[in-house]
Amino acid sequence: MWNKCVYNSVFSTGCQDMKNRAKPVYLIALLLAVCTILALTAVPSPSDTSSDSWPNYGRDAGGMRYSPLTQITRDNVSQLKVAWTFHTGDVSEGGGRRKRSGFETTPLLVDGTLFLTTAFNRIIALDPETGQQRWAYDPKIDLDGDYGDGLINRGVATWLDTTRSAKQLCHRRIFESTQDARLVAVDAATGAPCADFGKDGQVSLREVLQYHPGWYHMTSPPAIIDDLVVVGSAIDDNHRVDMARGVVRAYDARSGALRWSWDPLPANPTAAAAEGKSPSWRSGAGNAWSIMVVDQGRDLLFVPTGSASPDYYGGLRPGDDKWSNSVVALRGKTGQLVWGFQLVHHDLWDFDSAAPPLLATLRVDGKDVPVVIQGNKSGAMYPAKLLRPHSPSQSSHLRSLRKLFLPTKLGDQLPRIAIGAEITFRASATKAFLRRPAFKALSWYPETSAA
Repeated sequence: MWNKCVYNSVFSTGCQDMKNRAKPVYLIALLLAVCTILALTAVPSPSDTSSDSWPNYGRDAGGMRYSPLTQITRDNVSQLKVAWTFHTGDVSEGGGRRKRSGFETTPLLVDGTLFLTTAFNRIIALDPETGQQRWAYDPKIDLDGDYGDGLINRGVATWLDTTRSAKQLCHRRIFESTQDARLVAVDAATGAPCADFGKDGQVSLREVLQYHPGWYHMTSPPAIIDDLVVVGSAIDDNHRVDMARGVVRAYDARSGALRWSWDPLPANPTAAAAEGKSPSWRSGAGNAWSIMVVDQGRDLLFVPTGSASPDYYGGLRPGDDKWSNSVVALRGKTGQLVWGFQLVHHDLWDFDSAAPPLLATLRVDGKDVPVVIQGNKSGAMYPAKLLRPHSPSQSSHLRSLRKLFLPTKLGDQLPRIAIGAEITFRASATKAFLRRPAFKALSWYPETSAA
């Protein structure tokens, strides 16, 4: 059944013995099969009324995926009941040229509307109380494109234009990066394209070196920092040595004009010297296909990057291949690299930084320490200091906070390197493939500092 229909679930609950019933407050969860809503009557507490939204992929811009709502408890969770069901209808089981679809969206709840995307990249706005569709926008991607990851989309981003009144079109914009490499902007209230953004509400993202239709696409929502909308890319593995560059780009949220770009694989003088004038040294990718997070106060954008191409052979890309397989901090206004930390040097195993970074604050030796926690496909977590405390304008190299976490033994999880010999490369031989907690998004519980 799960591969024939798709759904989101929105839950609401509260105290049933209250005389005056207020509007339900919703907690959003993702499942795979039919859009089902469970509800009980709810009376929001004062703290809930300012916290009943989910405006970013990880709720807050730093990706904590934490909600302070307290209506659903151990005592009343058993009282949840189905309230409504919404069918997207956008499902593919594969066959012919069309790939299978997957439902990976995280809906946003903003201004009393639920925004989600489908596997076919349609944007849908729903009434969160009734499940009624308010509008839908179809970017009309080529559903038969050769998308290596299949038909998927992880959601949208939203931005408020404070220069426009609430009644003006595109006062709030919904941004989606599509599987056929476009960035689209639509009005949150109506779903109409924002005509002043790019050309008729969209910008082409195909102007990159070695672009190939289907091999270069977008699967994750953009990041928003100030008045910029920032996109990475998904690049297929192992099609060729010199795949498209994994450039991160920032566009003006109003006009769609390109403001800056950053290449995770800049020219490598060590590799160039090793190869002399030979053109054999080539590489690409190193792309940010996962979710980026933002520290607005420090003007920092945190980018998790994947492996360089080709994934399983490094002979044509000597050196560490920085900044692939890393977490990097970029200056939001300019795209300048502030610092970077490479989790896997010269990757030969496709160990991308798959999980979104998580920004949190820890109490260490009586002091608040801002940290970024990054997961990797190797199965390891990397907690590190974000900046020097109390000095937003100063940055330091990433420093591991080893004493905050138990040490991790990776020796028996990583595949072995064998030069000039064959090795066995399968899940049973590389236990990291069986234990990948770092492949999924983390959540942070600030009361206990638990991830």
